[in-house]
Amino acid sequence: MAPLSNSSTIPVSEFLLICFPNYQSWQHWLSLPLSLLFLLAMGANASLLLTIRLEVSLHEPMYYLLSLLSLLDIVLCLTVIPKVLAIFWFDLKSISFSACFLQMFIMNSFLTMESCTFMVMAYDRYVAICHPLRYTSIITDQFVSRAATFVVARNALFSLPVPILSARLSYCEENIIANCICTNLSVSKLSCDDITLNRLYQFVAGWTLLGSDLILIVLSYSFILKTVLRIKAEGAVAKALSTCGSHFILILFFSTVLLVLVITNLARKRIPPDVPILLNILHHLIPPALNPIVYGVRTKEIKQGIQKLLRKL
Repeated sequence: MAPLSNSSTIPVSEFLLICFPNYQSWQHWLSLPLSLLFLLAMGANASLLLTIRLEVSLHEPMYYLLSLLSLLDIVLCLTVIPKVLAIFWFDLKSISFSACFLQMFIMNSFLTMESCTFMVMAYDRYVAICHPLRYTSIITDQFVSRAATFVVARNALFSLPVPILSARLSYCEENIIANCICTNLSVSKLSCDDITLNRLYQFVAGWTLLGSDLILIVLSYSFILKTVLRIKAEGAVAKALSTCGSHFILILFFSTVLLVLVITNLARKRIPPDVPILLNILHHLIPPALNPIVYGVRTKEIKQGIQKLLRKL
């Protein structure tokens, strides 16, 4: 579909995704590392899920939460990366109206679901270290089921208005999105209508969900650190910290990448517009690729489970 002129009043039925408007020659060079990272993310998360499923010793709440994180990573990757690679390889830039807003919903909701899952995992580590005798009575399979329901319901509910508000706008002019993915602001700014409400809701909902999760994560680790510093037994501190080391590394990386992405978007006028686009793609790809690897390398039980799985193959 050809781009519509500014004077046209024909409603837009599809959009065109233009990756890296100023450096489109980058696309072929970027496709190889992105493809490798995508395959790594899919393979690592699938292996982790299969290992947890088959290894009876990993049928514990902590690993069920890790499985939830892997499932979220897989869905996020499959929502974003195949379309980006299709643009790079086959120049398939068009995306239908409904597909664009579906992608927008999944990206917004699953990003906050990941943040909420990290928060639940931080609480799991808090109970394990600060209240070890009560751990098995608090962190049960029923707790994990309720936590997973809360993670999905809360973030889906609060993220649903984002694509709804954007879909209700009138798109009667430009249909070219200067991005590889259908982000709320990239799409809504093409509308003929006022988008103040869209921007306001995205800002308030995003920072309320992510901010509340971050506050609870910081509080959990503050209590963990306070408890660990009181331990006087030799080697107990290192052992206590090792139980939450992998989780802390993933939270730190997730937050750092998200913070860099936010800063670059706020400083759009000072940096090339293609930089935030690239960071947005990498944010949906690098954490999903690293999450299972970090846990696989640092967690002995998972490492042993993967080794058993490989021997069976």
